[in-house]
Amino acid sequence: MVMNSQASEAVKERLTIEREELAERIDRVIPDDGILEIFPGVMVARSCSSTQPLHSLFSPSFCVIAQGSKQVMLGEESFKYDEGHYLIATVDLPISSCIVEASEENPYLSFRLELDPTLVADVLVQSGIDINRNASSVKAMNVSSIDAELLDASVRILRLLEKPEEAHMLLPLIKREIVFRLLKGHQAPRLRHLIAGGEERRISKAIGHLRENFDQPLRIDDVARELGMSVSGFHHHFKSVTAMSPLQFQKQIRLQEARRLMLGEDLDAASAGFRVGYEDPSYFSRDYKKQFGSPPQRDIARLRNSLAV
Repeated sequence: MVMNSQASEAVKERLTIEREELAERIDRVIPDDGILEIFPGVMVARSCSSTQPLHSLFSPSFCVIAQGSKQVMLGEESFKYDEGHYLIATVDLPISSCIVEASEENPYLSFRLELDPTLVADVLVQSGIDINRNASSVKAMNVSSIDAELLDASVRILRLLEKPEEAHMLLPLIKREIVFRLLKGHQAPRLRHLIAGGEERRISKAIGHLRENFDQPLRIDDVARELGMSVSGFHHHFKSVTAMSPLQFQKQIRLQEARRLMLGEDLDAASAGFRVGYEDPSYFSRDYKKQFGSPPQRDIARLRNSLAV
């Protein structure tokens, strides 16, 4: 029992040391609030205050918080993670996220690595890790406790900023290590979304179709038939992976794109709604208010005012 207690304390101490170094290095490289890509597919972020929900399309990624905490909403499900956890997503997902804990003294600091399907497939083949074939339709987002090895690999990527001449050789190796440790750490069924055949691949294909054709009418029968699935089977597996129905998924993408069009291209609500597939302006405004909390005109005015500050 004494040895187990000592080992546990040693692990906690190592985690604390690794986390503090990760926070210090992120704080050094990004002194102002924002997001910075330090290497291709590797981002760090900082915020000195909590934030309102931000709606976005989240790409497959491995995310670590060095300081603070964050909440992510996927459909009706909520994922909160902090310094002791990491978040993983393995398909493109429309989400809402907000920073929960952050301050001037202790800013929110995070690290994100995009997950490359080719790399995941290569590591899986070379490692010989056996994926449980029965773990189908596992949700594409999850929060898990972080271990010292994953934290250490994240820190080593930040250290490469001090030795850029070594980054071209060592960065690919550390990325491979992170993918390997995720596969070993019970994330293999989830990572199958990036590479697998069968139902997982069909759902990934459906997600890609919805992303590219979000402005077109969604005919579930046609999509299911094209994928070689029954309507009920397609609906069940899609919701198992994304935590929302195909129609809910499409609606979130439509509304996010409409918001972007109004904010970035100065379209009025009716024109933006029509561009993303809504034929009825009143129906669009109702869905928009439900998603973002305010009618289109008021929401865009608030966003512009906040950007002008």
